[in-house]
Amino acid sequence: MQHPGTVRRVTSPRLRDLSGLGAYTPGRRPAPGQQVCRLASNEMPFPLHPHIIQAVTEAVTEANRYPDPAAGRLVAALADRHGVEPSQVAVGCGSVQLVQELVQVTCDAGDEVLYGWRSFEAYPTLTTVAGAVSVQVPLRDHRLDLPAMAAAVTDRTRLVLLCSPNNPTGPVLTAIEVEAFLAAVPPTVLVALDEAYVEFVDDPAAVDGMRLLAAHPNLLVLRTFSKAYGLAGLRVGFALTSTPEVAARLRQVHLPFAVSLAAQAAALASLEVEVELLAQVAAVVAEREPLRQALLGQGFVVPPAQGNFVWVAAGLDAVPLGQVLDENGVLTRIFPGDGVRITVATATDSARVLAATGAFAATRS
Repeated sequence: MQHPGTVRRVTSPRLRDLSGLGAYTPGRRPAPGQQVCRLASNEMPFPLHPHIIQAVTEAVTEANRYPDPAAGRLVAALADRHGVEPSQVAVGCGSVQLVQELVQVTCDAGDEVLYGWRSFEAYPTLTTVAGAVSVQVPLRDHRLDLPAMAAAVTDRTRLVLLCSPNNPTGPVLTAIEVEAFLAAVPPTVLVALDEAYVEFVDDPAAVDGMRLLAAHPNLLVLRTFSKAYGLAGLRVGFALTSTPEVAARLRQVHLPFAVSLAAQAAALASLEVEVELLAQVAAVVAEREPLRQALLGQGFVVPPAQGNFVWVAAGLDAVPLGQVLDENGVLTRIFPGDGVRITVATATDSARVLAATGAFAATRS
């Protein structure tokens, strides 16, 4: 109890200096009742499959109980699906949580995490929060520059993040160049191949992490149910490795119960209807190149796209272009001074995109 006449000293809790830390910026959500094309977050445009809805509905009847923290059934199903042992699989609340855990299990304060830039926005934030140091290697022609990345590896490098197809710019890495990169990198450096969009890839030369996994103990493959499987709101990602110790370390730092009952049930159910879900993926892929070609025809710079999005390298026009799209009911992801990422969805969505970009291009001609 404070005595009368005493002055209470007001202090604040001692916190880390995070003034230089940029928070992840998600794509804008529509206002309630607003009818827009939601092309900001690389989500699938289709509603949940009825089989998945049924599985989630049944799962939530037991939501008064904790989920299996090891996600045993899901881990076993993923191991069977990808031809590995359960000990080679780790799951997380989206692949982004697994990236966070990879930094935690590889880096002490001051160790380096190497990645191309621009790439997935969460990489620098997760690196900084862990006390590690980001080493960003500039892209070349909107692609990861693997020779430059290999040259940037030092004795402090603990983790390399390769995003293929690269988000947000779109190009994919080839199997040949990834194999050359792995040969150039010390085997003590963990290389994580982030393949969040792998199901959308149709380039036969593109890397497939699973084909390289067995030959490279320092390679880890990241995948997710958020994109092709349409479970963005349920958050399930997974890691595959040929080195069980790596997966064990991920489980060691994993936040208990991070993958909910509903998420585990949805992921299992989606594997059971995978053929139908991949048919939806094919529909998106069929829409991708026509949209890109139309944007090229309007005078925009749009690199080859292998995800469910295209990148308009608009530079200083990124913000005004994004604003015009927004004013025309098309929500996109704007990267000021750099570009605009547009999710590929339906033909109707593409038509609205092209009407807005065409109007913008006309003002610049």
